[in-house]
Amino acid sequence: MSPRGLIVAGTHSGSGKTTVALGLMRALARRGRQVQAFKCGPDYIDPAFHSVASGRPSFNLDSWAMAPGLLADLVARHPADIAIAEGVMGLFDGVGGRGATADVAALLRWPVVLVLDVKGQTETAAAIAMGCARYRDDVEIAGVILNRVASARHLRLIEPALERVGIGLLGTVAQDEGLRLPERHLGLVQAGETADIEQRLDRLADALAASVDLEALARKAKPAMLPQSAFSPLPPPGQRIALARDRAFSFVYPHVTEQWRRAGAEIVPFSPLANEAPAVDADAVWLPGGYPELHAGGLATAHRFLDGLRAAAARGVPVHGECGGYMVLGDGLVDADGARHAMAGLLPLETSFARRRLHLGYRRAHLQADCALGRQGSEIVGHEFHYASILSIAGDALIRCVDADGGDVVEAGARHGCASGTFFHAISMVSP
Repeated sequence: MSPRGLIVAGTHSGSGKTTVALGLMRALARRGRQVQAFKCGPDYIDPAFHSVASGRPSFNLDSWAMAPGLLADLVARHPADIAIAEGVMGLFDGVGGRGATADVAALLRWPVVLVLDVKGQTETAAAIAMGCARYRDDVEIAGVILNRVASARHLRLIEPALERVGIGLLGTVAQDEGLRLPERHLGLVQAGETADIEQRLDRLADALAASVDLEALARKAKPAMLPQSAFSPLPPPGQRIALARDRAFSFVYPHVTEQWRRAGAEIVPFSPLANEAPAVDADAVWLPGGYPELHAGGLATAHRFLDGLRAAAARGVPVHGECGGYMVLGDGLVDADGARHAMAGLLPLETSFARRRLHLGYRRAHLQADCALGRQGSEIVGHEFHYASILSIAGDALIRCVDADGGDVVEAGARHGCASGTFFHAISMVSP
């Protein structure tokens, strides 16, 4: 049977959908339900919180970067009592007419639980809900959860208007700053760095369980429609992959590592922050993104780690870095305070966080040479999100790249010998 699911979506970023989604996941899991979490779009941080809340790995469902067959495969391979997918941005917000939460809802036929931030609103909330319910015929609104409700009187001013427009009220969340999760420049502070994560999630679950009929909400879930279409998984860069994993290198898409394992590859984690070198018998080394700029001083003095990278490259082992990992493979990284830290020196690249500049968006990249990402001529879809700037770069370009609108992207990655890197994170391979 196709997994039954719901999508928790908002009208805009910051509406409270993460709070509601996490609260529902934890509350249902505490009742003994198997909860499979998903995240619409390319976000890394929310899925880590999902995994703690539900007790299972969370996977991205990205209707811009993933073929329908890949989306369906991810849902089909992870059955549970109920699936809860957290949306991205506002319900209908995408890029170039693609990539919206609504597109995932329409593809899978999962109903939407709409989170409305009603601070400073009364009947207008009902008008917004009605507009969302009528905007697309292929998107079903199961009901709304009101966030930041100030008082019982505030709720009494909203609820009759919802009844008049035929939108069901599924629950409320009080205006309580204590429910907020700590944030930093790329979003929430990571789940692994939030010391009281269990207590915070339990508090969210308590808040949702107090106002939501969880069994009635679970009955709103519907079986997924799973379109059968071909897709090309990202090939593993080797058969024994040394993968950097710690607070500095944590942005790894779970579906990518799962695809590698399904292709027969073994993944061997190591911690650069603990000054660990990649396994000497690895036939590929992968440095993901994360927050190396917050740990640049420690990484610069992690000599076993840096020497291990250089030794692997000297043996001809493919070494690839994404975003933060790309910067660490360069010659030097300037932190937010303006201090330069020497890095691995495998790529002729200098980067800086001294002057923050946002780089954000989907990328469609054509490989200009064989590398850890794939064969020359292959096409990769990915996503870029960082605040670093390139001070200097030399050597050969790795990719020819366009953005979601088809415009040229100047940043072309780098390659030198068997080392390579890009600012974007690979999500999927474009099928030939």
